[in-house]
Amino acid sequence: MERFAIIDLGTNTFNLLIAEKRMGRFVTLHQERIAARMGVGGINDGFITSEAIERVLSALKKFKLTIENWQVTQVTAFGTSALRSAKNGGELTEKILIETGITVRIISGEEEAELIYLGVRNAVAMGVSKSLIVDIGGGSVEFIIANADEMFWKKSVEIGGQRLIEKFQHHDPLLPEEMAQISDYMEIQLAPLFDELAKHQPETLIGSSGSFDTLSEIYCNKQGMPFPKEPETPLTITGFETIFDELLYKPRRERLAIPGMIEMRVDMIVVASCLIQFLLKKHLFKSIRVSAYSLKEGVLASSD
Repeated sequence: MERFAIIDLGTNTFNLLIAEKRMGRFVTLHQERIAARMGVGGINDGFITSEAIERVLSALKKFKLTIENWQVTQVTAFGTSALRSAKNGGELTEKILIETGITVRIISGEEEAELIYLGVRNAVAMGVSKSLIVDIGGGSVEFIIANADEMFWKKSVEIGGQRLIEKFQHHDPLLPEEMAQISDYMEIQLAPLFDELAKHQPETLIGSSGSFDTLSEIYCNKQGMPFPKEPETPLTITGFETIFDELLYKPRRERLAIPGMIEMRVDMIVVASCLIQFLLKKHLFKSIRVSAYSLKEGVLASSD
């Protein structure tokens, strides 16, 4: 029986998915994530710090042991924004290969967006109406306008959460003027997106994994409902806005105490939520949906 391991080397979080093909479909056997924080300290200057390199190697050595324990036959590892933009990205992938035996392929923002679409489409019944898919990473954000059958537009923009934190967030909680600076920055960086929103008029915003998972879990806690381990999880626009107001004024310690919050997301979720709120103000979406699937599930879908 063939077993596959997909490793997504994100800017902040490394994700491992182990799956097996049974009767023509993939069955997930194991999932794991580690906050490797590869982009911390150097993301906006185009390099990966020596401290981050140590965290990267430590995380991948742990993944390597898990992969061996599951007797995986095929390993595929992808590097995204942090490795794309780092001057020492190639040097790091060589070091990873030497120390772990894992070959990391650095993919373009275009390919990343395509794989995210494939993952989301497998989680959410999108139908014929158009949606805007948003995947907020630590280094980049992928925007895809699509329905169940096709992508109409896609773009990867280097405005991920870690970049925004290091560029704008110098206080905790975020100051109103820092939030205003983020908003002004979005107006400039996302100009091509606004044109496409006006052209395609997507009705739904679909959040892909990451911070959206945590927002959905917080929402479920507030509603007194169990958080479903399903490909699509609950969130509403009103529910998000209530959570956003709370995230904005609470310092880190108090954010961490919010039921459903996890430490891995507690820092980036503020700027990620600022981006979501900005999008909701710029375009009239009827609903918001959350896909638990993202890039790694898209990789599986593309190899099906």
